[in-house]
Amino acid sequence: MGKDSQHYYGKHGTPQKYDPTFKGPIYNRGCTDVICCVLLFLAIVGYVAVGIIAWTHGDPRKVIYPTDSRGEFCGQKGTKNANKPFLFYFNIVKCASPLVLLEFQCPTPQICVKQCPDRYLTFLKARTSPDFDYYKQFCVPGFQNNKGLAEVLRDGDCPAVITPSKPLAQRCFPAIHANKGVLMVGNETTYEDGNGTRKNITELVEGAKKANMVLEARQLAMQIFEDYTVSWYWIVIGLVIAMVLSLLFIILLRFLAGIMVWVMIVMVILVLGYGIFHCYMEYSRLRGEAGSDISLVDLGFQTDLRVYLHLRQTWMAFMIILSILEVVIILLLIFLRKRILIAIALIKEASRAVGHVMCSMLYPLVTFFLLCLCIAYWASTAVFLSTSNVAVYKIFDDTSCPLLGQTCNPETFPSANESRLCPSGHCQFAFYGGESAYHRALLGLQFFNAFMFFWLSNFVLALGQVTLAGAFASYYWALRKPEDMPAFPLFSAFGRALRYHTGSLAFGSLILAVVQIIRVTLEYLDQRLKAAQNKFARFVMVCLKCCFWCLEKFIKFLNRNAYIMIAIYGTNFCTSARNAFFLLMRNIIRVAVLDKVTDFLFLLGKLLIVGSVGILAFFFFTHRIRVVQDTAPPLNYYWVPILTVIIGSYMIAHGFFSVYGMCVDTLFLCFLEDLERNDGSAERPYFMSSTLKKLLNKTNKKVAES
Repeated sequence: MGKDSQHYYGKHGTPQKYDPTFKGPIYNRGCTDVICCVLLFLAIVGYVAVGIIAWTHGDPRKVIYPTDSRGEFCGQKGTKNANKPFLFYFNIVKCASPLVLLEFQCPTPQICVKQCPDRYLTFLKARTSPDFDYYKQFCVPGFQNNKGLAEVLRDGDCPAVITPSKPLAQRCFPAIHANKGVLMVGNETTYEDGNGTRKNITELVEGAKKANMVLEARQLAMQIFEDYTVSWYWIVIGLVIAMVLSLLFIILLRFLAGIMVWVMIVMVILVLGYGIFHCYMEYSRLRGEAGSDISLVDLGFQTDLRVYLHLRQTWMAFMIILSILEVVIILLLIFLRKRILIAIALIKEASRAVGHVMCSMLYPLVTFFLLCLCIAYWASTAVFLSTSNVAVYKIFDDTSCPLLGQTCNPETFPSANESRLCPSGHCQFAFYGGESAYHRALLGLQFFNAFMFFWLSNFVLALGQVTLAGAFASYYWALRKPEDMPAFPLFSAFGRALRYHTGSLAFGSLILAVVQIIRVTLEYLDQRLKAAQNKFARFVMVCLKCCFWCLEKFIKFLNRNAYIMIAIYGTNFCTSARNAFFLLMRNIIRVAVLDKVTDFLFLLGKLLIVGSVGILAFFFFTHRIRVVQDTAPPLNYYWVPILTVIIGSYMIAHGFFSVYGMCVDTLFLCFLEDLERNDGSAERPYFMSSTLKKLLNKTNKKVAES
């Protein structure tokens, strides 16, 4: 047994030895990983420089406002189109071309107009009628009626026909509507193409659909924004309820940890059980209703998610998912019932630690604020960089032009050789970008922007973990609690982390950022290579994505425990990671049982809070609570506030429980160190609480003798 033990410890390091001077987090420490600290500082300076370059050259209007064929904005102050807010397509049917998906620009002339057309009118009829002045506003600026009909239409000076249209996202789209299942524009089921030929409305619909493909997301966003404007205060109320429940749960956990854990387990089972019952009742209610038996595959994707709630298959899928989740949780509870008792003791100890460091519950607000700064800086820099490109103009032509799709200069195109090779072609705006060295440099800056976002975000999270670990470690290693604890453990830990270990935090977050940026690059390459039919390449890509996903999870786990060691001993990142890893490997069974069971219990707590608030939000926003039935606001999509409340509640609950999770992980590592350093004698007493000593049949001899 002794040889096996020596071999095991030799393989995974040597146990910590007793040190009479060790009384908790070391205060006399030095700076660690200084080189990484310098690298982080230089990277931040470079990041600021990238932001300045982006803000100097970028123009967010390029991605917000419509642009005509000449690359000029519609309806913007200080431009010649200031009083023309809408974009008008000469022939929207051409927007059904595949070029729309490649270039995001319809191969038809587009101009800015004051208003969308409200009548049918062809150029042929308007030219010799009093309506010509009205029609001219839909021709290119400066149009003079001194050409023949064929020349005007060939040169794209005027549209062949205008149809009644309505503005959508500042674009003019045909006012298509359905009357008793028949598609119509205005009062007509056909339209004239301007050449005397009448065509079916479906052609117009297809063109509008293709042109609207990119804009449908914007329309959906506008409707979602409208829902937020009328329901934001109810969403805030729901999030406040989630925060109160989380805080109440934490307070009760402080005094009634054992009872609360079992109540939490029972409540989660009951909530899931009610969810299964509700799904079954909805499934039964829809039996026999018209349209309720449509397959989800046949229905396809619908932006209005309420459509799915009228299908029996939807409720059947919900019922199956909840049933599987219920069975899995019950089986885990049955097999882990003995280990749950030890986990409850660890949670009780964490509750006492949090009770002595109550300000730790507010620290997630600091992390949240810093993360918001990182996200805001990254997003604004990304938008400005993406709009730093120059306007690219390409040749569009209905005929088989040899230069179709090539870049051109709109100023010189009429007199250039391209116009002779493509007599019916047009040189018009395609997109913002380019193939120049400047464009490639912008792509590099976007890559650097994404990398710095990952690095700084991971650094903020690491700072929070080291701070909390230092505060809770000072609680554990205090022999007399709380007398031997420092006056302000959280602030002391925060100061030590920034003063001595910025380099170590930068090192750990840098490793994680490299893995994350590789994962993002793989996702980008996968999207670009989806059209390829090479099965081997797809297989390799899937394997790489899976491997780097696992690597990211492992590094996060290793970093978290390394940060705890840094907070306690003040060693550099590599030494801390090695010591933490070997310590966990020497106690792998305890890690698998105790630590993961507490994680499972915390997950149940989050599910309880999120499930309770989510059910309340569902009944409120769907007008199913009779007492406040008329109070809920009318919505385009009631899933918008419900999902917002659910996601927000989870983030709030996760913020509170993350403190507990860090406390448990810190106490767990300290507990393992305590077992290796001390033996319970008068000279080497255990620092663990009496509850943990009882569960493990450990005693301090000095206490036993007295």
